[in-house]
Amino acid sequence: MKVGVLGATGYAGQELVRLLHRHEEVKELYLSSSSVAGENYETVYPHWEGQNVGILQDEDIPDVDVLFCALPHGLTAERTGGFLARKMKVIDLGADFRLNSGEIYEEWYKIKHPATDLLKDAVYGLPELYREQIRGKSLIANPGCYPTATLLALVPLLRKRLLQTNYLVIDAKSGVSGAGRGASLNTHYSEINENFKAYGVASHRHTPEIEQELSRAAGIPLTVNFTPHLVPMTRGMLATIYAKVSEGISEEDLRSCWLDQYEKEEFIHLLPPGTWPQTKFSSGSNHAFLQLTLDERTGNAIVISTIDNLLKGAAGQAIQNMNLAMGWPEARGLKGTALWP
Repeated sequence: MKVGVLGATGYAGQELVRLLHRHEEVKELYLSSSSVAGENYETVYPHWEGQNVGILQDEDIPDVDVLFCALPHGLTAERTGGFLARKMKVIDLGADFRLNSGEIYEEWYKIKHPATDLLKDAVYGLPELYREQIRGKSLIANPGCYPTATLLALVPLLRKRLLQTNYLVIDAKSGVSGAGRGASLNTHYSEINENFKAYGVASHRHTPEIEQELSRAAGIPLTVNFTPHLVPMTRGMLATIYAKVSEGISEEDLRSCWLDQYEKEEFIHLLPPGTWPQTKFSSGSNHAFLQLTLDERTGNAIVISTIDNLLKGAAGQAIQNMNLAMGWPEARGLKGTALWP
């Protein structure tokens, strides 16, 4: 099979290259980067030396079976119609097809959506929640990292009406790689090291994506308080979520709901009571770890979820989506646990 990656030199793009390079179904790999077209991949990432990854092409990528787009928002949607017309399956790691509404996209991303006619054809690519909808699809919107960590924790509980919908607080932390590879004062070493800060307060662009999918699960429109934080580590994501439980709901009810949803899932792990997720549990892997408790004093469920922001939060999940779209075993090319320590 032939596979292409647009934006192959970003952090998520490089993780795609790493996973695809060892994927047994991938026979030809075409890599594109508009900023360093013509360069050997090993020149950009010297740790690939001797692996013969290939020459980076410009964006005129040849016909491939699956095309991953790891580009800034707005750059994928304007070209997607052409890709689909060439019979490629498109998996977008950006934001262009995650939202159902062009108006909401414009409100949060401050640009007009280039291809609103395609929004109805896109499927939201979170396999553990929407597996059957993803199978065989040609246009898949890979979820954002913060939404992935949040939705895995909350969607099953909201589907079963175990949580109230008027109080949902998401306090999430991410490693610096989530900001991408581009140089920025906000991610400069001396600004980040020995520092910890909130950002995008009440304005982060993953907010409407989270609200869209939680509303879908609850069956009613809802809003959330979502505050992301930047942690001085390279990779990893941990979300601590507070929610009021519905009348008469116990901690065992919450755990049973998760078990019903995830008992047979290869990448989702429900930790035993008293063991709380750590970012190192998932670092370098496609695995997610979940834990909860019910605070009897306040009536609030406290839910914690952790993933690797570049794997389950981006490239690993994209490979899951490719496997589903092509009819292969979902875990193909994704085996392995976290790096430790």
